[in-house]
Amino acid sequence: MVKTPDELALLRKSGRLLASVFEMLDQQDLAGMSTLEVNDLVDRFITKDLSARPASKGQYGFEYVLNCSINHVVCHGVPNRHEIICDGDIINLDITLEKDGYIADSSKTYVIGNATPAARRLVRVAQKAMWKGISQVRPGARLGDIGFAIERHAKKNGCTVVREYCGHGIGREMHEEPQVLNFGRRGTGMKLREGMVFTIEPMINQGTRKVSTESDGWMVVTNDRKLSAQFEHTVAVTKKGVEVLTLRRDETPLLDRRN
Repeated sequence: MVKTPDELALLRKSGRLLASVFEMLDQQDLAGMSTLEVNDLVDRFITKDLSARPASKGQYGFEYVLNCSINHVVCHGVPNRHEIICDGDIINLDITLEKDGYIADSSKTYVIGNATPAARRLVRVAQKAMWKGISQVRPGARLGDIGFAIERHAKKNGCTVVREYCGHGIGREMHEEPQVLNFGRRGTGMKLREGMVFTIEPMINQGTRKVSTESDGWMVVTNDRKLSAQFEHTVAVTKKGVEVLTLRRDETPLLDRRN
């Protein structure tokens, strides 16, 4: 659970490589592409350009390198050559990468073209909710502090938090202990220690928090078919606070300790 300095160095390397995948995607015009085309683009970039491994491919029997979740799809959307990304969509791309035996995990919700103001607002709320959670990370804090900050921000903005899925420890395995819930009570849960590495990944809905899994056994959707957005970073607990291992170069940390 607690990583050594050498392990943290390897996780930091994987995190930087994964950040570069999103930086590559930021330069793409996703509108008009199929989700399978996006998957194949990312596959080539990770394997050929970065000489790394897409950690999701083959995990739990999953055949692809990313999850692509459009509009009312909460998570685990499966790439499909017939699913075309359209103007006005929001799409979450959730990607994992392994280098030298260590895995990083991150996701970003992209706003495609002329999305509605309500859709853009949801994406902003989800991104800020993730940063509210990250802001709580420091030695001696509790896991419940993270979930409390995330849910409070969502509720303050009239949104709901999906409870069935959460962040997780990460390292040599994609999913390790502890579970990092996106709701909770202050001062409860496991105490954070320097060297712990985990993901923070709130899924924020416009409407009800209730979700269902589709018949393919993967794709999770909102019960009311309203929009859902997600952001995710892999973070490490440091002596003084937190390091975001998957931080992108153009990204400004929205850290706020006022909770």
